[in-house]
Amino acid sequence: MEKENLPSEITFKDIFFEKAESKDSQFVHMIVIASKPDIIKQAPLIMDLKKRKAPFMVAHTGQHYDWNYSGGLEEEFGINPDFNLNIKGATYQKTAQIIERLGAVIDYLQKKGKVVVPYVHGDTSTCMAASNAAYANMTACVHVEAGLRTMTPKKEIFDSLISNFEFNAYYGALQIEKNWERGSIEPYPEQFNTRAAGPAIGYHAAPVRLNRKHLKAEGYYADRIFVTGNSVVDATKFAQDRAKDSKIFEKYPMLKNGFIRFCIHRRENLNSKHRFFAIFEAMEKLIKEGKNILLISLNGTEQAIDYYGLREKIKELSEKYSNFVYSLVWPFYTDVIAAMEKATVCATDSGSMQEEMNYMGIPCVTLRFNSDRPESVICGGNLIAPPINKDIVLSVVKSAEEHANKLKQAPKIYGKNPSQKIIKGVLGILEKEGKLFRWEHERLAYDKMPFWQKGEMKW
Repeated sequence: MEKENLPSEITFKDIFFEKAESKDSQFVHMIVIASKPDIIKQAPLIMDLKKRKAPFMVAHTGQHYDWNYSGGLEEEFGINPDFNLNIKGATYQKTAQIIERLGAVIDYLQKKGKVVVPYVHGDTSTCMAASNAAYANMTACVHVEAGLRTMTPKKEIFDSLISNFEFNAYYGALQIEKNWERGSIEPYPEQFNTRAAGPAIGYHAAPVRLNRKHLKAEGYYADRIFVTGNSVVDATKFAQDRAKDSKIFEKYPMLKNGFIRFCIHRRENLNSKHRFFAIFEAMEKLIKEGKNILLISLNGTEQAIDYYGLREKIKELSEKYSNFVYSLVWPFYTDVIAAMEKATVCATDSGSMQEEMNYMGIPCVTLRFNSDRPESVICGGNLIAPPINKDIVLSVVKSAEEHANKLKQAPKIYGKNPSQKIIKGVLGILEKEGKLFRWEHERLAYDKMPFWQKGEMKW
């Protein structure tokens, strides 16, 4: 493929073509970013590649594109994407555009003689589509945060909450792995995304042993699954080191005195009126009881507030209660971490925040029927608040605050220097095998036998 035949929708910087033509290395580490969590968790890998002076480029799909979700983080972490796919439209359209456009870029680089090593993250639509684009080019990816599989406490555990909430019994039951089930499609579409990416992966960077266990049970080869920890640890430490320079408390002085953070943005919680109201009304009750509450409203949250006719209610709560802060997403990660250091509880349906709270030692409440980070619950630092009704959500959030010392004793489970481990592991395979993609005769090492005929057809 020639330069002029690349999709016209893609925006390239000149440096991309310089890297494509460079003879310094046959390898190109391609860090794919797209959403706010992608940028936060891929940034430490970019930093590590820079330190090693390894050849890399940053691909932005454009899934998140405005200042609060992308631009601010790029500035904060010093990320300069080499190209942007500029995807637009509905989810299915964006997925198709990533496959087509990134597939064309990988094809172009391969025709320049490059071995492309894409790094996809987590469970985003970009992860699923980018890994598909790579696989279609006989290229295997590095999956940062591999093996995220949702687990749900058994129904009888939730049923007991309806009749009588007793903290110690519930807390203890959540820490027993056999009390959990697998198979949920939630969060949607993230569970599909992470599972669909699996076959295209040549290096599974599993955050914890439970993720590795899931991947092995699904049939992935153990020699390509590595328990590395989670790169969010490196990102959080980066922000903590700069937190003293944050101005967030000048903007929101109330947060200095401790607060409960809420965020509600998962499709399953927004799509269901009952689930959304169970969480919203529990939050409202806490506000009226005088608890300091921070609501971070994401794009989906804003749509739900309008769809369910709660715009005036939000306005009324903001004006009447000085202990309530309602805000759109903050652009800088350092501000988030600086503020969260003062939080008493994080009540969230986010996946990443469950990890961050574990590392920071802050009690977490997951506002779902399940978790795709169940290890954070099983280890004792996180509670599930199933949105069955507002009273259950309220009881779980209050109990997390009341028993904060117990939750804070949970071990930090996401490792040390995970980004360094990931890059080192990938480089080790490349040095030994020259690529991540492998056919079965290569895995079984028959191609190393003297009788094996060398050569491959180029497609």
